[in-house]
Amino acid sequence: MPQMTKGGKFVFGISVINQNGSVCIPPQAAAEYNITADKKIYIFTGSRKTGGFCVTRKGLLAPSKLGHILTDNPHLRDYTSEQGEFIKYKGRSYCWTHISDDGKIILTDKMMAFLNICPDMQLLSIRSSDIAFTMGAKGPLLEKARNYQGEIPVF
Repeated sequence: MPQMTKGGKFVFGISVINQNGSVCIPPQAAAEYNITADKKIYIFTGSRKTGGFCVTRKGLLAPSKLGHILTDNPHLRDYTSEQGEFIKYKGRSYCWTHISDDGKIILTDKMMAFLNICPDMQLLSIRSSDIAFTMGAKGPLLEKARNYQGEIPVF
């Protein structure tokens, strides 16, 4: 996948939110983060600039320097909160949901409203860190992707 500018962020592809709320995680992102390993993922609010949401899993988040998110929120850690129910913590909101073996998630209407996204919207999958990747919904990086002369796969 491309880096749209020299030294810029690495992009896995563009995912389109289907009418039923399903979103396909780009296969390269799914493989790099082994995102289906836990059968459940955490999604959390993206930055003000990029919007959308970030994606990680317990196996990446728990042992990281951000593991306190799960330690301080046992309902999130143990998946005992309602699936798709966002829990606010230190400026961001977090929830869990299932992920299929082929890297698909379903965003409910409530989840999409909370994240300010909707069906037919394009999400740019961006490598963020070794803990999570971003499914960005707005901002300059998404505009660059729309105007990019090379190929960016769409899922």
